[in-house]
Amino acid sequence: MYKCDHVPVNCRRGSERQTEMHGVPTGLLFAIYYPVLAAIGVPANVGVIAILSRRRCGLSGCIIYYLVSMAATDLLVIITAVILSRIAGIYFPSSFLSITPVCSLRTSLIYAAIDSSAWLTVVFTFDRFVAICCQKLKIRYCTQRTAALVIGTVCILSCVKSAFMYFANEPLYIINNVPWYCNLKLEYYTSPAWAAYDWIRSIITPCLPFILILLLNALTVRHIVAANRARRRLRAQNNDDNQSDPEMEKRKKSMVLLFAISGTFILSYFLFFITVFYVRIANVPYFSGSDSNNSAFILEECGYMFQFMSSCINPFIYAGTQSKFRAEIKNLLGYPMGLIVKMCK
Repeated sequence: MYKCDHVPVNCRRGSERQTEMHGVPTGLLFAIYYPVLAAIGVPANVGVIAILSRRRCGLSGCIIYYLVSMAATDLLVIITAVILSRIAGIYFPSSFLSITPVCSLRTSLIYAAIDSSAWLTVVFTFDRFVAICCQKLKIRYCTQRTAALVIGTVCILSCVKSAFMYFANEPLYIINNVPWYCNLKLEYYTSPAWAAYDWIRSIITPCLPFILILLLNALTVRHIVAANRARRRLRAQNNDDNQSDPEMEKRKKSMVLLFAISGTFILSYFLFFITVFYVRIANVPYFSGSDSNNSAFILEECGYMFQFMSSCINPFIYAGTQSKFRAEIKNLLGYPMGLIVKMCK
């Protein structure tokens, strides 16, 4: 920690350089990528929340609860991790957001939002697994009350787990008695308690969600393949091969939505998942600067870019897989135009 009674040029430049070294990459690519991501992600997720909350998309209340909660946490990821962290760090490196208490709070909120987003995808995948593969349990589990309870539990536990990160930071500089920037305490690297917490945090997100989603999807696919074969044999015995099967069509739509959401999560988190393993197994530190020639930096930053991009993808999945959702988008976009036309008249 460095103390400065005033703000000399060398101290200010040093602090800005350290800011870049502690989580905010620099360069034209990042200066363009993150604002574009925010410009797409914020209205897209707000639109999803508005549309699904009207319950006109033909989805069950249970599914709507999960999709709205996922959109809300994705919106929080965009606000906290992209706007308040990346964009603010790139364009306003010495704003009030860099004061240590604010910076520490921001860090905790980022981890809480990311954890909630990841685990809500897991519980949604599990809910669809139960609905497709466990018909007896489906009646009791796939309800709005259970969904609300599960969503609340996930968000509370994510906030509790992430709150510890607030106490893991210390000021990087103290300028005129004001603490600036967040720097991990030395105890974070030397204390067994903090080491255990760091391992648990990495396992809980992203390792465990990544593995659970792969496992649940594999079990769901196996069940669907077996059920489809049995259903085809039954229909063949009843000479119904030429008739449409409403149950199969309903199951197909549910499968498309499930696999699109969980599949994009796996693809988006893959590099981040690999980065965690690379850091742990190879025993290398996270990147120590915006060095575009450093392989660890490239791997980690690409992982973050894809991870944050996952918070913008779900709205486009809904639009691509749900015809009623597309109709609601047209109505939502057409409403302001209708108002303008009425005002002009």
